[in-house]
Amino acid sequence: MQHGNAHGHGHRQHRIVVIGAGYAGAIAAGRLARRLRREDVAITLVNAEPDFVERVRMHQLAVGQELRPRPFSEMFAGTGVRLRLARVTAVDADGRTVSITEAEPDGSSGPGAANGFGSSDGSSASDGLGGSGASSNSGVEELPYDTLVYALGSAWNTHDVPGSADHAHDIAGRPGALRLRERLAALGAGQPVVVVGGGLTGLEAATEIAEARPDLEVTLAARGALGDWLSPKGARHLRKVMAGLGITVHENTTVTGVGADRITTTAGEMPAAVTIWTTGFAAHPIAQATTLKTDATGRIEVDGTMRSLSHPDVYAIGDAALAQGPGDKPLRMSCASGVPMAWQAADSIAARLTGTKSPTAPLRYFNQCISLGRKEGLIQYVTADDRARTAALTGRLAAFYKELVCKGAAWGVANPTLAVPTRRRPTVVRPTPTPPPTPAEATTA
Repeated sequence: MQHGNAHGHGHRQHRIVVIGAGYAGAIAAGRLARRLRREDVAITLVNAEPDFVERVRMHQLAVGQELRPRPFSEMFAGTGVRLRLARVTAVDADGRTVSITEAEPDGSSGPGAANGFGSSDGSSASDGLGGSGASSNSGVEELPYDTLVYALGSAWNTHDVPGSADHAHDIAGRPGALRLRERLAALGAGQPVVVVGGGLTGLEAATEIAEARPDLEVTLAARGALGDWLSPKGARHLRKVMAGLGITVHENTTVTGVGADRITTTAGEMPAAVTIWTTGFAAHPIAQATTLKTDATGRIEVDGTMRSLSHPDVYAIGDAALAQGPGDKPLRMSCASGVPMAWQAADSIAARLTGTKSPTAPLRYFNQCISLGRKEGLIQYVTADDRARTAALTGRLAAFYKELVCKGAAWGVANPTLAVPTRRRPTVVRPTPTPPPTPAEATTA
């Protein structure tokens, strides 16, 4: 079958390119494939590695647990989604092309400056799953699109704290988690490990390490009070579990510098054989280098259908998008936000192309699920706009619930319509006239 070529009869497939295959991108690609007819659309998913990375489990990977591989080749078998194992280097939102380079064989981004960009970055070996587009000797290929789904996600945010990029470890992606695993495995008993950041990622990392390695001295440095956003019941349980695991907590502590064997805080120095940095995420920098309308943090501004406010043929989802939730509060960067955003974008695109009414569902929150090691957990029930309710689920039941949520999220990537049968509708919208043909137009898959 010809892909992306204009046929003599004036009808060619509408080219949908999805960049980034984290939770949001992978779900959007799969859902689009189940909503639209294969002869009408060519869906290409660009990602730097061949497996789906369960980002919510990176703290488990870091302590040496083996995660089940989830290859995209199996996930998208028979769907019509074509996977390109490549790294996105640029987006031309006006010329409607994406620049990609083949993923490095090891996929790693190197220690230190590694900010893990390349969506759900990691090891990658090209398995010859091809796509359309032309490459030059420089290795950069232009991939033209009619509709772009931007889901490049985020990486760790060092907030430019001196030494953090050089000496701290991140668990925002697989390469960082694997580097940290190697470093932790080499530590002898009694060595100090400091987790910087008291948010969900920091809590999960500190408790996982303390449980897996009770011989290490684990410390958590939080800028505010521990669990200050939780309900009183949730906060009490968190303190109890942290104390039980022997974790030292420094509250209201700002880290001002990171060295090879210590950190500097507003209260003085602290020894740290390993520093793990979990102070939030930063959006992938590519969006800010485009003409797309972004906010100060580089997230693409979208409407309720996840469509870019500046470029109607671009949709942005997941951590890369600035979407408004209840009370006009921006949705936080999380799997809980990215999944419904992906459903919304896919359904909006399918509706636009098939001439049907676009459904919009309110994006809202129900709970925050925190694993505290393998045996303990905390499910904090929240309002639609993410504020803690009084109710919280704790203990082993919460750990079980959180495990179900993680499994369910991965299942949802492979089952983007949640196992509800769907009808593939014919498209009625013709692709807009293409910019002058590039060499990429001449190549077929």
